[in-house]
Amino acid sequence: MKLEDKIKNIIDNSGGDISVVFKNLKNNYCININENKVFPSASTIKLVIMATFLKKVRDGLVKLEDNIVLLNSHKCGGDGILKELNEGHIFTYKEIITFMIIISDNTATNILIDFLGMDEINSMAESLNLKHTRIKRKMMDSEAVKQGMDNFTTAKDLASFLTLLYNKEIINENYSYIMLEILKRQQVKGRLDLYLPEDLCIAHKTGDLDRLEHDVGIVYTKNINYIICVLTSNIDNKNGREFIGRISKQIYDNVINS
Repeated sequence: MKLEDKIKNIIDNSGGDISVVFKNLKNNYCININENKVFPSASTIKLVIMATFLKKVRDGLVKLEDNIVLLNSHKCGGDGILKELNEGHIFTYKEIITFMIIISDNTATNILIDFLGMDEINSMAESLNLKHTRIKRKMMDSEAVKQGMDNFTTAKDLASFLTLLYNKEIINENYSYIMLEILKRQQVKGRLDLYLPEDLCIAHKTGDLDRLEHDVGIVYTKNINYIICVLTSNIDNKNGREFIGRISKQIYDNVINS
């Protein structure tokens, strides 16, 4: 059975909505399944926020070493550690970006959204030709969601972002390298990596909401590196993580045995 058919079989048995993009970075072979389906982005939107901030750094409008003081007014719920700390802690913006990515800290994310503005983030998405990726609300803003404002993306958009990043084409080589090194330190796991070797290097970003699980990243193997984006919805979260893990394992096994 072909790899694509194996993946479709997993999707057909999921009972929910799943999009998959796989791209072999050695020969550019791709599998695209429901790649243009629009999903709430959850924390995958943080990839674009990170890139937008680093563009500001390149343009000399802010420095990664600049400090920001944590205020109680910054704090919000959901993932992260900053909400648990006392007001007055001082962090660099690079630390704030790192918190946003490797532990998906929502307070760190909202600090950056406030600094950048949503229009700037959406302009960055447009400049990268991410056709369906937009930010319309801050993290944990349930009132905005009730009013129909959410953040959205597709597996195709996220794969395009990761391809540009892998090729060091987001902003420039230096800032692409910075982003990749942060993504490789990801601590939110149990999705793409669920059934993969523990020592495997993956530069990735997860996202989750109620009945929604995403994980998108670049997997580095000995001979072949590849991009994998799996977005899921309308599946309970435990099963969503399981299906991402199973699809990831199918792709990994195919890559290393090819």
